[in-house]
Amino acid sequence: MSIFKKIMTAIRGGASEVGESIVDANATRIFEQEIRDAENHLTKAKRDLTGVMAQQMAASREVDRIKRDVTEHEGYAVQALEKGDEALALAVAEKISTLETELSSQQQALDSFEGSANRLKELVKKSERQVQEYKRQLSMVKTTESVQKATSAITDNFSSSNSKLLSAKDSLERIKAKQQQFDDKMKAAEVLESENSDNSLAAQLKEAGIGSSDNSANSVLERLKAKQK
Repeated sequence: MSIFKKIMTAIRGGASEVGESIVDANATRIFEQEIRDAENHLTKAKRDLTGVMAQQMAASREVDRIKRDVTEHEGYAVQALEKGDEALALAVAEKISTLETELSSQQQALDSFEGSANRLKELVKKSERQVQEYKRQLSMVKTTESVQKATSAITDNFSSSNSKLLSAKDSLERIKAKQQQFDDKMKAAEVLESENSDNSLAAQLKEAGIGSSDNSANSVLERLKAKQK
């Protein structure tokens, strides 16, 4: 094989790979379009079936008409024979023969229409069931794709060193720490306020001469003087 042929073969191979990758990437979209195409063909098939059934009904009416004509002319022939008019009876018999030939032709047409209509009806029913099954499969495929995309996104984020999940965890810890710091400040303020309130109350009691005694030098001196008396 020459170099040029090898190059062309490689190009064709590459084009085939690209084509397959495009098909794989759009497989669901292609499948969905194929279902729509099948539904369009099915709609046209139903219209064609309606036409065949209309021809079948027309042929059936024609067969019934010819049968009535045959029966009617057979009565004419009998009446002609009863009157001894064999020539007239023969003419009527020739008419009956023509009608029977026409009846045979119309009956074949009717049988053909009936056979075609029955086959088309069965094909339409089968196609409708298949389309409905494909629609169910399409729904499952789409759901599976959605789940796989969600799973892939979660996996990518979780496995990444700079994942959004880890970032969210850090943010949560910072928020909790800030809230705890705020709570600690509030508790400290409450304690401080309580202490200040207790000191103020002690001062008021002392000023009123209630509570603990004054251990100042004057009080000690007064106590010693009292013992000398």
